[in-house]
Amino acid sequence: MHEGLNIRTNAELDFLALGGLVHRLDPGIVPFRKATECRIHVSGGEYNVAANLSDCFRMKTAIVSAMVDYPIGDLIAERVRAMGVKPIYKHFEHNGATGPNMAAVYSDRGYGVRPPVVFYNRANEAAAQLKPGDFDWKTIFAPGVRWVHCGGLFAALSSTSAPLAAEMMKEAKAAGAVTSFDLNFREKLWKISGGIDHAVEALGTIIENVDVLLGNEEDLQKGLGIPGPEVTAKSKLDPSAFFAMIDRVVKKHPQAKVVATTLREVHSTNHHSWSAVVWVNGKTYTAPTAELDIFDRVGGGDGFAAGFIYGLLTGESAEEALKLGWAHGALLTTFPGDTTMATVEQVRAFAKGGSARIQR
Repeated sequence: MHEGLNIRTNAELDFLALGGLVHRLDPGIVPFRKATECRIHVSGGEYNVAANLSDCFRMKTAIVSAMVDYPIGDLIAERVRAMGVKPIYKHFEHNGATGPNMAAVYSDRGYGVRPPVVFYNRANEAAAQLKPGDFDWKTIFAPGVRWVHCGGLFAALSSTSAPLAAEMMKEAKAAGAVTSFDLNFREKLWKISGGIDHAVEALGTIIENVDVLLGNEEDLQKGLGIPGPEVTAKSKLDPSAFFAMIDRVVKKHPQAKVVATTLREVHSTNHHSWSAVVWVNGKTYTAPTAELDIFDRVGGGDGFAAGFIYGLLTGESAEEALKLGWAHGALLTTFPGDTTMATVEQVRAFAKGGSARIQR
């Protein structure tokens, strides 16, 4: 038992995630209405954590998802393989006209006082068609999985995605895995798939089998249907509102042993103050505050989740795991794209107070 979590040591996979895969078109600092070229990144809130754990932290990871057999699907599948993530797909044929499709995300990086702009095309997305019964969880978990993860982005995709996530979490707990869920509450997605009341009900069926919750106070309030206490935070870096929510969260979901979130104060598109906090069985820890020069902010939260989970999987204390998550999330914002280009050595050095001095 480590920090209240029963993390197994012998397993074929360290980490498995369920989520949708997307491709992100990135014109850099140029707004889309004026763009003439784009870079293509492969992403997905749940996939990003698996990719980061594999590529940076050298862990054995897998993604359970939908895959469409057409060139965009081929591009995404190639990138998943390149990050060292084991694919477990339900395959769909593309009809050449209406799909099913692999979702597209359009996201410029903004600059200075101009914020990034993000919009989506999730029309007829294959991942939204996944449903309970599509995967043989007993076979998937039979060789052993130490940690299983999902998030609110996938749960909100359709009327069947949340039940599939709930099915997986139940099977994961029965198989002896630690489970985590990133609330990642997106009101626009939930309005399409049933509204906020439905979101609370759907997420509740997932979270009843979840050990580790990730999300800020707004995620906790809207995703769990828990009213916030009368606490006014002094700044976005003040964790008091988050910590004030914890008693209410644990009262409603007593199985939750760990709750964590990042803290971010945005001064400009390219300058953020960055920290993180965690609650573990009644104890709270706060990471240092770093002043970040941002290259691409997308994926920073998933970077935090990966570093934090890595710390717990490798036996670090909650406080040290928090610092590893904070350090990796910070480093991830210095790279283009949604997934990591850092090494575990860089993460550990920054977590210990490393600087930007040249490495020779």
